Amino acid sequence: MRISIIGLEDERFNRQLQNIANLFFEETDILMADDTSADVQIKFDLQIQEKITVSGELKDQNRQVWVSHYQKEQNLSVSEKEQFKQIKNAVAHVYLTVLQDWTGIIQKWGILTGIRPTKLLHRKVQEGIPLNKAHQQLKDDYLISDEKIQLMQHIVDRQLAVVPDLYSLQKEVSIYIGIPFCPTKCAYCTFPAYAINGRQGSVNSFLGGLHYEMSQVGAWLKKNGVKITTVYYGGGTPTSISAEEMDMLYEEMYSSFPDVENIREITVEAGRPDTITPEKLDVLKKWNIDRISINPQSYTQETLKAIGRHHTVTETIEKYHMAREMGMNNINMDLIIGLPGEGINEFTYSLAETEKLMPESLTVHTLSFKRASEMTKNKEKYKVATRQEAEKMMELAENWTKDHGYVPYYLYRQKNILGNLENVGYAFPNQESIYNIMIMEEQQTIIGLGCGAASKFIDPITGKITHFANPKDPKSYNDNFEAYTQDKLNILDELFSEKGSPA
Repeated sequence: MRISIIGLEDERFNRQLQNIANLFFEETDILMADDTSADVQIKFDLQIQEKITVSGELKDQNRQVWVSHYQKEQNLSVSEKEQFKQIKNAVAHVYLTVLQDWTGIIQKWGILTGIRPTKLLHRKVQEGIPLNKAHQQLKDDYLISDEKIQLMQHIVDRQLAVVPDLYSLQKEVSIYIGIPFCPTKCAYCTFPAYAINGRQGSVNSFLGGLHYEMSQVGAWLKKNGVKITTVYYGGGTPTSISAEEMDMLYEEMYSSFPDVENIREITVEAGRPDTITPEKLDVLKKWNIDRISINPQSYTQETLKAIGRHHTVTETIEKYHMAREMGMNNINMDLIIGLPGEGINEFTYSLAETEKLMPESLTVHTLSFKRASEMTKNKEKYKVATRQEAEKMMELAENWTKDHGYVPYYLYRQKNILGNLENVGYAFPNQESIYNIMIMEEQQTIIGLGCGAASKFIDPITGKITHFANPKDPKSYNDNFEAYTQDKLNILDELFSEKGSPA
């Protein structure tokens, strides 16, 4: 789809115009000029005075015309950057509306292309805005549907029930520990994940650097009296390393981190069932870790083969029962909507198989075509569900979880996500992952340790976010882990100085 845009010369509009077009069309070229060869032409008239006034006229090659108008008071008391965001928002209203009218496709998330919709509602709650007014503002400002606003409200309510002090945890931190190894790399994956076979040298070097990071950051936290809310071992697959290596890693956590016994939650992803052994489960039990993920993604064997997961459906079920029998009391499982070759029948079957296990939480992802994934690079090889099928599967998930006593407690969205849908975490009440809430709602600093781990430093006073990422490949990490550790400690010193000190 080639879209000619007239009347918007500022390049700062380009990215948003592209992102919104991608909600409607698989391949889109945005032409910031009058181009008669384009499939469609959209002409904007933008006037900025006390009010922002935008008109848009869409004309297709059949000479049919669709028009939209939008006007909003401009808030001149904010920064120039925020003022331009208001203008972009107004343009997006008109752009989305004419594309919806032309295509007949309604975007239930409106103009939102960001990944954390519930943050918007949390902000309004913190500001003390009445809920009915907050909901209307979301509808007016972002064109979000009533259905999605209600989902956001359910999630915000649940998060505040699970973490009543969510808005006052700025002076604590959570820790993410990235283990960049997997048995094989899945076709849809862009996480730092390297096939572990034949890489023992890299594994040993990486673990040395990770132990160093843990000891140095732990020492800083102890010295400065900063508590840890949650710890999350992700990756990759953290259970790809040996039981002995896991044992030493958790021993390092207990010796380095402050007050580990009172950390609210420690999670270890064991997502690949082919990495789970009785010896590794014994290690988890030894260190009082009972929250893990065992991720089927699908219960159709042909699908697992297509996406590069070299375990069987039977193995997923067997390892789940093994973990349960060995004391794992809070197990999460993931399913993905829209995997290659899967439609409503296959997803219905996956839900039926999940019913036989009833994990404490179920995360329902929608397939996303991530830029660097094998699946995106070779799209012609992978036939995936239509938008309508994806929406139907999401509806099945919503109904199934509700019927079985699960409640939604976090959500996030991704670019190029199938059907412009979302990823939703469901859990039995009081079995929710606190870490998932913390990472999505950005209410506190999360320190990333390990290969590819991203840190998000949040100023306890202003809320300003500073991003810092460790390198994704083990060699670069191994060569420079001391420098990256020091960089993080310097940022922590600045954030938790006198002005932000918990003391």
